[in-house]
Order: sequence, then C-alpha cells, then structure tokens
Amino acid sequence: MLNFRQFEVGPDPFGRKWQVLFKWLQTAIALRHSDTVDVKFALRSDDTRVEKQIAMPHVDLLELSRRTEHEMSDAWCSRLAAMHLKRMVESGEDLEKDLVTVRLNELAGYATEIAREESADMTARR
Repeated sequence: MLNFRQFEVGPDPFGRKWQVLFKWLQTAIALRHSDTVDVKFALRSDDTRVEKQIAMPHVDLLELSRRTEHEMSDAWCSRLAAMHLKRMVESGEDLEKDLVTVRLNELAGYATEIAREESADMTARR
C-alpha cells in the first residue's frame, strides 16, 4: 500500500467495501499519556461512517526500525497503521474497537510487505 492517505479496503466479513481517509498521526503521550504513535483513519461504506485509531508502541517502532534499517518516519508509521487497518477490515478482527494497539510481530510482517512494495516500485521505475 503505497498511498496511505486515501484507499479502499474490503470486502469485510459482511461483503462491504470501505473508503478510507487518513486523518492524522500523533504521538499519544499528549493524547492518552501513552508512549505510542497513533494514526487515525475515517472509514465510509454507503451511509456508515466510523473512525479507527491504530496505536503502535514507540519502543516497538524503534526496534522494528533498527531491525529493518528503515527510517522511522511519519509516512512509514502511517503505512504500517494502514496495513493493520486493512487486515482488521478484511478479517473482521477487532473491527468493533475504535482504538487498537498493534503488536511488534504484526508490525514486522507489515514492514516486510512495505519493503517488498518499495522494491517492486523502484524496479518498475527503472
């Protein structure tokens, strides 16, 4: 997922497709007194509108950045969160929650997928 700002996910377990808009990325120390990076998305399917907040522990992002040697940027964190949101919608897991915290092993899988996408994008540009 190269564009985390606006994308479509689904179908969800009920067969709906969702239009997703990135709202913001913030450190949650100020928001919830939590050492996480939070990314908020607005989802729309027909007349249904919901918001989801994906929380990623800062310590896990630092470890993942170290392991992958990928700079921990706003765009990278937003893409990781968008990939988790996509999995949530398509699997139905945690879909009832407004705030979901992602585990390190999940983030590592998303980072691998991002690296593959970036590599394929670079190859296609050559």
